[in-house]
Amino acid sequence: MALPSTKCLDHIVHLTPPGSVQETTTQFENLGFRVLPGGQHADGLTENALVVLQDDVYLELISFVHYPENYPPGTPEREKRDNHKWAKMAPGWIDFAFLGNGSETTRISDIINNRTRADGREPFYKSEVSGGRLRPDGVELKWLITDPEPLDSKGVLPFFCGDVTPRELRVPSKPPTNAEHPSSALGIAFVRVRCTPNVLDDLSRKFSDVIGSSPHISGKTHEWELETLHQYTITPGGRKCHLILEPHHDEAIDMSDTATAIGIYELGIFVQKEQPNPTVKTPYGKLVWVKA
Repeated sequence: MALPSTKCLDHIVHLTPPGSVQETTTQFENLGFRVLPGGQHADGLTENALVVLQDDVYLELISFVHYPENYPPGTPEREKRDNHKWAKMAPGWIDFAFLGNGSETTRISDIINNRTRADGREPFYKSEVSGGRLRPDGVELKWLITDPEPLDSKGVLPFFCGDVTPRELRVPSKPPTNAEHPSSALGIAFVRVRCTPNVLDDLSRKFSDVIGSSPHISGKTHEWELETLHQYTITPGGRKCHLILEPHHDEAIDMSDTATAIGIYELGIFVQKEQPNPTVKTPYGKLVWVKA
């Protein structure tokens, strides 16, 4: 039996300050996106809104519901808030997910870790854990999350989201107008990750283990072809999404600060119509319009 794909882009996470989902919704609408209501996650700590694209990838606009100070010190709620995987991350593009298979038998973590072991290295994906959220209409969503480790891999290596309930409940791509945007946005052209030069080769090996293939290397830029669920229908010739890994070019970057030195630098978005400004801010992240 063929193993499930481990290179299908599912969504990209954009974090803003606590309680700001509605404000962020307006900001993304002003950029030319149709933004859909999401809901509060099962842990009660975060809430989101969604931008669904025609390739069936979506942007998750997420924020914490409250600042840490809202929870009394020493309480279980405060401990959960302080230890959340995104609690210490600065706003912007903080993470991205590949599509998992929702299975606890043929596990994504085992597939990736077996590739790593075959190369004589230590596995770096944790076992699957359950997650979910409640939609505003009361529908409960369930999924399995496969996270990388250690903690400093958050937002650098993808996590996997594998649906237990039907994916169409989590990703509201119907009716088709949900994915029609004033900007003419179609889908993801690329996810560009930048890192410190000293970790480039190690990260490249890890991405290859995740994706299941070696990168195309040009100079110091490492590039992999990804899949999306509807990649062949949105652009002329079926142009594909890519993951790009490269070292920082900016000498002003503090290379000791992992939060700014390693992570998603920008997203490329395929658009049908030429945009007046090729690059825009979210305002916490960077978007590049790519003419399809």
